[in-house]
Amino acid sequence: MSGVAEIAQTARTVNIAEHLSQMARRYPDKRAVVHAGGGQPYKYITFRELAAQSDNYAHGLERIGITRGTRTILMVRPSLELFALTFALFKVGAVPVLIDPGMGREKLVECLAKVEAEAFIGIPLAHVLRTLYRGAFKSVRTAVTVGRRYFWGGHRLADIAAEPGRAYETTPTRADETAAILFTSGSTGPAKGVVYTHGIFDAQVRYLQSHFGYGPDEVDLATFPLFALFDAALGMTAVIPEMDASRPGSVAPTKIIEAITNQGCTHMFGSPALLDRVSRHGEAHGVKLPTLKRVITAGAPVQPALLERFHKLLPNDAEIHTPYGATESLPVASIGSAEILGKTREITARGGGTCVGRPLRGIDARIIEISDEPIEKWEDARELPIGEIGEITVKGPVVTHEYFKRPEATKLAKIRDGAAIVHRMGDVGYLDEHGRLWFCGRKAHRVVTERGTLFTVPCEAVFNQHPHVFRTALVGVGGPGKQRPVLCVELERSDSGIGKDQLTNELLALGEANELTREITTILYHPAFPVDVRHNAKIFREKLAVWAAEQLK
Repeated sequence: MSGVAEIAQTARTVNIAEHLSQMARRYPDKRAVVHAGGGQPYKYITFRELAAQSDNYAHGLERIGITRGTRTILMVRPSLELFALTFALFKVGAVPVLIDPGMGREKLVECLAKVEAEAFIGIPLAHVLRTLYRGAFKSVRTAVTVGRRYFWGGHRLADIAAEPGRAYETTPTRADETAAILFTSGSTGPAKGVVYTHGIFDAQVRYLQSHFGYGPDEVDLATFPLFALFDAALGMTAVIPEMDASRPGSVAPTKIIEAITNQGCTHMFGSPALLDRVSRHGEAHGVKLPTLKRVITAGAPVQPALLERFHKLLPNDAEIHTPYGATESLPVASIGSAEILGKTREITARGGGTCVGRPLRGIDARIIEISDEPIEKWEDARELPIGEIGEITVKGPVVTHEYFKRPEATKLAKIRDGAAIVHRMGDVGYLDEHGRLWFCGRKAHRVVTERGTLFTVPCEAVFNQHPHVFRTALVGVGGPGKQRPVLCVELERSDSGIGKDQLTNELLALGEANELTREITTILYHPAFPVDVRHNAKIFREKLAVWAAEQLK
């Protein structure tokens, strides 16, 4: 894109809330959000009602001073109110700040304090947190409680939304205007606030629509709140099941299956941890999910065995997609289970990494030489040839440009390429001769020994083939350049742990048989890997490395 075209693109008027308005006109009586909770009957709101409710909230928010540019922390559980409030904030041009509450109180407060939000909308428990850490939220001038308000004062949502029936004219925000601040999960370092513009949200909606081809009768089982918000913009019915969204790896499989069956879900987004629980239960009880035609799973590499097991629950023509991306750039690439199980799984098993598919049209994915230092201009990066593992970079309309008030982090993650921004994914991988992108792990997790560099995902795949192994994690113990590679092993849940000596010998034999893994001769068994709060699937290898070092003293 030329400089003139870039300026024209960012100057255009766009607001992500307009997608909801379009869907309300197109499908007024279609269910927009369906909510199951607490054993109560399903509640739902139509697209017409959702648009009207968000208009109502928008008037109320504007009346109490939440307007264009107001940074607003939003801490509301997945619910009908969450959808209406989010789009109301977009309509007034405010900037919702969204974060995973499951990251822990101290980290959450530290992240939110840096945002210096001017408004705070939350359930009572969130306001208790705000009052306990009053200093961290001293910039908040306007508070709204969703539910019962107690001693902390401020407004009640029920009061500010007391004048229904008036349409709200959406604020004509620019494409380059800040739309939201979304925090990364913090699974590979401190959580950072990613600045989203209305143009980026608009591009994401268009990419999801064109790539997955969502139809007018789509019903989505929405197990991840942030992704579920796209449903309203895409015209999909979002079914919110009864679950703790911050602990997808601990869901009750029966409640997920019941929601799919009861509501006739055609689409489902779930973390690999959630799919694992549901598929194991489904396989054991002969469950079939005949309405599902499309499943999307993301957040960590997905083992082929999980894809095979979940496919047993689905119709023959259904597909499981494993898109690749990050909070800073999503989506980047995507691949379906048919290609994985039919073509790429054998390469993965030999240590070739995890294939994440071909970059989507308009997304420029390139591989550069690995560096832990900032790269200011693209001319300073060294692009690597096909097949060589390096750092994954992406450029395109869904790439975010900065972290909020984190200039050093922005400098490490972004490269300027003319008028465009290239994002360094923080991952390592390579492109093959078919244009497919292969993921080989996080850059920060590579193990550098005196003999060379070991990448986590290719090495772990060699050992993950053992039937007694649930998953493995390669970590390095020792100083830079002289690390000792250690394989941490988590056994299948059904494994009693008896016969570990024999298992160790079998794993060492697997490692010895592959040139990539011959250097790995230390194996430790861990009862349950620490994982991220967002997907319960990304392994906290930093914590495992500390644990491994303690075991080897």
